Amino acid sequence: MRHLMSPLDLSIEELDDLLNLANDIEKNPQKYAHVCDGKKLATCFYEPSTRTRLSFEAAMLNLGGSVLGFSSADSSSASKGESVSDTMRVISCYADIAAIRHPKEGAALVASQKSLIPVINAGDGGHQHPTQTLTDLLTIRSLRGELGNLTIGLCGDLKFGRTVHSLINALIRYENVRFVLISPEELRVPDYIREDVLEKNHIPYEEVERLEYAMPNLDVLYMTRVQKERFFNEDDYIRMKDFYILNKEKMKLAKPDMLVLHPLPRVNEISVDVDDDPRAAYFKQAQYGVYVRMALILTLLRWKGDLTC
Repeated sequence: MRHLMSPLDLSIEELDDLLNLANDIEKNPQKYAHVCDGKKLATCFYEPSTRTRLSFEAAMLNLGGSVLGFSSADSSSASKGESVSDTMRVISCYADIAAIRHPKEGAALVASQKSLIPVINAGDGGHQHPTQTLTDLLTIRSLRGELGNLTIGLCGDLKFGRTVHSLINALIRYENVRFVLISPEELRVPDYIREDVLEKNHIPYEEVERLEYAMPNLDVLYMTRVQKERFFNEDDYIRMKDFYILNKEKMKLAKPDMLVLHPLPRVNEISVDVDDDPRAAYFKQAQYGVYVRMALILTLLRWKGDLTC
């Protein structure tokens, strides 16, 4: 039995197989419509989510399975003081696979250690968000043709943004990848990402404050929102939330084939006048998220191609 806590839980070969499977699901959805008949996915979400939770549910339903779970800590026995590990031991009796989101770093790992079924980390605090990273990789590979030889701009909340941390960890395994880290000083990537991931692996990067400075050189621009829920001081959030806004004027500075990605939800960091630009890929990205989660569910349930889960 395997779990997914981090993108690094998958080797490059396993990741390629997963992305290939996701591409085949996109092209041949009917082929996969009943492979998980009779199987149940538990979605255990201790904090709010729209895309991640619903895309997991859509993924399992598209495979012919069913879904159970809860959408907030208040609607689970966590409100009575039940531990994550106890909750997961109980859910193991009801479901075949589980996805868990929790505001505390490491909660998904704790859940997996007591689980009798595969557990997928659907986001743990500011730490990791591996299925969003798989979605990002599938989007980039599908639209750019490869995951190497790219200059990636990461913009916004790089301190608390778990999607950014996961994506950096995943992309450093590909050749000739360079990062431009675009953020105010207060929201720069944590030291452990800079020192233990980028510098330790000799990955070229630069840190800049102005988005306009970085735009002309980017192959991919990954925008993120400033996350109010990660701030202890509301004044700090208000001061930071409008620091970067991508609009049509700034897009004129970009390459004609640059991709704009965003894990969503956006607040105001991407103006709606960018939505019709052919380089805006964030809504396609959300659709790719369903395909990659379908592929992940099949992989963890050890689907063998011509057999059901």
